Order: sequence, then structure tokens, then C-alpha cells
Amino acid sequence: MIIVHLFFFLIIFLMLHTYLLYPLSIYIIGLVKKEKNAYKFMEIKGISILIAAYNEEKVIRGRVENLAHLIKRFPEMEVLIGSDNSSDRTNKILIEMSEKYKWLKFHLYNERSGKAGILNNLSKLTANPIIVFTDANTIFHADAIESLVSGFQNEKVGGVCGRLVLKDNLVGKNESVEESRYWKFETLIKILEGKLGFLIGANGGIFAIRKELFEMIPLNRAVTDDLFLTLSVIKKGYKFIYNYDAVAYEDVGQDISTEYKRKVRFSSTNYQTISFFKDFLTFRPFLVSYAFWSHKILRWFFPFFAIILLVLSLLLSGENVFFCYVLIGQFIFYFSALIGYCFSKLKIKISIFSLPYFFTMANTALLIGFIRFLKNKHSVIWESTTRD
Repeated sequence: MIIVHLFFFLIIFLMLHTYLLYPLSIYIIGLVKKEKNAYKFMEIKGISILIAAYNEEKVIRGRVENLAHLIKRFPEMEVLIGSDNSSDRTNKILIEMSEKYKWLKFHLYNERSGKAGILNNLSKLTANPIIVFTDANTIFHADAIESLVSGFQNEKVGGVCGRLVLKDNLVGKNESVEESRYWKFETLIKILEGKLGFLIGANGGIFAIRKELFEMIPLNRAVTDDLFLTLSVIKKGYKFIYNYDAVAYEDVGQDISTEYKRKVRFSSTNYQTISFFKDFLTFRPFLVSYAFWSHKILRWFFPFFAIILLVLSLLLSGENVFFCYVLIGQFIFYFSALIGYCFSKLKIKISIFSLPYFFTMANTALLIGFIRFLKNKHSVIWESTTRD
């Protein structure tokens, strides 16, 4: 029974670690470990912005116009947009826009290869030393690119992640979508990791790497492209930092169903991505591996920990009041999530219920994503998020 008790407390520790103890630990490490500011100054001029698009007729014109306002600061900047055989008006709009703006280079691919395939193809066509990755539905702040690439003045920096601000303006007040609140917490962790130079997973809507460090994204096995590119840079011994002043904006999913499907899709590819970075599982280098385990691996397996904890709590609840309280606490949380689910169907949003519901939904998506990963039912071909 002692082994069962130890396992019980280990599970609790791992669950607390990924969400509470890990952020606290890297905050303390950041205070202790002082970064040397001496570095060779490198002037950055040439920038290539890559966008993979599929059926983005509702946002692509605004995206190009957004970049047009920024091009004046970087006359050597080029924008490459690849259409993954879009079936709506995306291609027509991009042809029109490329005639208007000479710096816009539109490439139409008649066979679908997914976002990874498009980015691989566009990367071969870039003419500049810095590649900026972004999405069709992302909007850059006026000085986003300037702030983003300033980090490359340090020759040890191989990648820079910008701050992605999620807006829920289009989300109904009665929808139980709490993604923006969760994202603020996730952003805090990214800031702390970025200060130490090992940000684990850049924001797909705004990040940049040196072209020489770009590694072809696997197409035979679906991976999370932004995570893959981030870890590839770190694996080569370069720093991946975070720039809070490089701001971009995106709208969150307009309903809980949209967010759930998105999380299932990313979850399935996240598990696959692990296989390409097995060295980070062996604590070499230590801090990077610690961050990878704490921020990603434990987070991805959190739903399994939650199930195990519930089972152990049921088995041990009769021994003493502590285990009983832990079990009651779980019941209260899941019952609150159930109420949140019911309220969402009634278009009622109360945070004390919507937050447990959203958290439970997110972990359910991880569980379903893992099952899809095991069944190999995840594909490099993606569908763009439905937009109004």
C-alpha cells in the first residue's frame, strides 16, 4: 500500500508541477542566471515573410494590406504566400494583390500538401537571411516586424517569438470559450522561457528564425510545424527568445466546438513531434530537457494523470480524511465543469463554471488527440478555421 501512496503523491506532484511549480522554478532560475549582454552587433535588412493559405478569402486581403503598411520600414522585405489548392476566392484575391504589390510573391500549388508542405516549398524560394512565419488570419502591430527581428542582432539567437494577443471580440458573451484567459497564462510561461533562451514552442502567428537553421518539416508524419521549427533551432545549439514588444493579434474560436476541434488536431500532431526530439527527453542539455518535460510532455499527459488520480482517490478515500477531501475536491471540480457544459448549451456563461468546463474540454481534446495519434488518423492536410 505504501507504493500506492507514493504513486498517489507523485501524480499530484506532476500535475502541480506542470502548471504551478514549473513556472515558479524558471522564474527563480531567471533571477539567478544572469544573461551576458555582450554580443556581436549584426544589422538585419533582408526579411522574408511566409504564409501558407487554404480557403482564406475572408481574411487574406486584410492580411496583405496589413503587411503593406509595414513594408515601408523594410524595403528589402518580401512576402511569399502559398495557396494549398484553395477552392474559394483566395487565389483570385492573391493574384490581384500580387499585381498591386510587387513585393508580394504568390505561389499556387495545385495539389494539396498541407501547411508543412507549403512552408517547405516557400522556404526554398526565400532570398533573405531571416524568415518570418505568420498566418493568414494574423494581424501585425505597426512595429511588430522591427521588434521581432531586433533579437537577431545577437548572433547566438537563432529564433525569436513575438507576443500573440488573442481577441475574443467575436465570441458571444454567453459562449464558454476561455481561451484568451488560458493564453495569458501560457504567454507568461513563454516570457520566462524566452529570457533563458529556450522557449519551448513559438507562437505560430508570429515568430522568426534564421534561414540557415530552417529544417524541412516532415510530411510523412504530421507534426506541429511551429513546435518542430522551434525545437529544431534549439537542437542546433541556438537560443530561441521571446520579444514582448513584437505584437500580433488573432481572434479565438467563436465557440467551444471550434476550439475543441482545433485542440484535438494540434494534440495529435504534438505527440508525433516528440519522436523527432528524443534527445530532449534524456536531460541533454539539462535546462532545455527540463523545460520540454515540464511545459510540454507533462502537460500533454495531464488527462491521464487526472484519470489515475481519480481512481487512486476512490481506492484510498476510506483510509483517512485527506484522501477523502482530495476525492471530494475532484468531484466538485468535475461537477462544476458539467454545470459549465449545461450552461454553455443554454448560452449562459459564469466563470466559476466555464473555466472548469473549458479546462476539462481542453484535456479531453488531448486525450482524443492521443487516441488519434495511436490510430495514425492525423494528416498533414489541414482545414482552415471557419471564419465569419
